[in-house]
Amino acid sequence: MLRCMLRAKLHKATVTESNIAYEGSLTVDEALLAASGIKPYEQVMISNLNNGERFETYVIPGKENSGVICLNGPTARKGTVGDVIIIFSYGYFKEEDIKDFSPRIIKLDEKNRALE
Repeated sequence: MLRCMLRAKLHKATVTESNIAYEGSLTVDEALLAASGIKPYEQVMISNLNNGERFETYVIPGKENSGVICLNGPTARKGTVGDVIIIFSYGYFKEEDIKDFSPRIIKLDEKNRALE
């Protein structure tokens, strides 16, 4: 049996941009993707702490060390600039791999810099 487990999380990212005209996705600073292990075009779940919205999309890399977190396309309707979100990535694991696994959690400050 495989279990779906939290694999990575960007905790308390601040939305810096919103682009309704883009075809869709979530732009994330490439340095944050590398730190979390989230890959470009990977599916993610987003939870908006300001309005309670929860939605899925995929990530695209943004300029490295820019702090960019941009809601693109339809996701731009799920929040506004300044909202605080949590970005979750899940993975499927074999039962025997779970006991030695812990997710990569990156806590962010208000400028989307890693606190750790």
